Amino acid sequence: MEDGRDTECHIKGNFRIRGIRSTNPVAVGDYVEVQTLADGTNWITEIEDRRNYIIRKSTNLSKESHILAANIDQVVLLVTLRHPYTNLTFIDRFLATCEAYRVPAILAFNKTDLLTEEEHMELFLDVELYSGIGYRTFSISARQMAETPADQWTHSHAALRKLLAGKTTLLSGNSGVGKSTLLNALFGREMTRIGEISDAHDTGKHTTTFSEMYFLPDGGAVIDTPGIKGFGTIDFKREEVGHYFPEIFRASRECRYSDCTHTGEPGCAVQDKIITGDIAVSRYESYLSLLGDCTESKYR
Repeated sequence: MEDGRDTECHIKGNFRIRGIRSTNPVAVGDYVEVQTLADGTNWITEIEDRRNYIIRKSTNLSKESHILAANIDQVVLLVTLRHPYTNLTFIDRFLATCEAYRVPAILAFNKTDLLTEEEHMELFLDVELYSGIGYRTFSISARQMAETPADQWTHSHAALRKLLAGKTTLLSGNSGVGKSTLLNALFGREMTRIGEISDAHDTGKHTTTFSEMYFLPDGGAVIDTPGIKGFGTIDFKREEVGHYFPEIFRASRECRYSDCTHTGEPGCAVQDKIITGDIAVSRYESYLSLLGDCTESKYR
């Protein structure tokens, strides 16, 4: 509520028949109208138009999509190189969705305190890759943040917190990447329960079971989401997929054909830049996987 009170509300059934195809007709971040009946129950009667949202293909086969959050200023995608390993394809799919819905994305590589010398080199290369494309990147240890007074944080830790102040931020990533630890560090107290990592599969165990918005002491808010295993895209048009990879979109302006799909046409500038190393092979493979989604409706 506008006065800061938490109010339990019910959702009117007609949202289900208005062509809303998502598993959650009302998403965290939505602005809604609430009607209180004579018996004291509160009903959401209207959802205001969304400024933007982040959406993924639902794992529930009876529905088409799931909205992670609405009306956000930015996304922080928290990723890790070990315990667990975040697949580059997952990163690229998430970033492409942010591009599609015009939500600025920030990449935060967490658990840097656990990396070996070889893994630090891999981290350096990943940071170079994504910062070179144009994404803001941070290398952090949420555990060290939580164990260190805020006035003694490293430059990277302090810069990330400053970037969140005054904005509504969606915090997302695979299970086990440290979202709960990061939230607890940002707030200076325990906000969410911290889970364990499965030894058998080196994957996180869900500790957040539903999305929730937390208001930061410095102003702004963070929306915490349950860990995501895969990221299936929805409603992408094949001819637009290249637009959601900034480096591919820039290179495509030099292609011989304006409708080039970069999959073997002559005079393809994207293929040329892959050969020269100006476009990473991993990014191109992610681009191809999204093309596959468009033609085969695959979920990855």
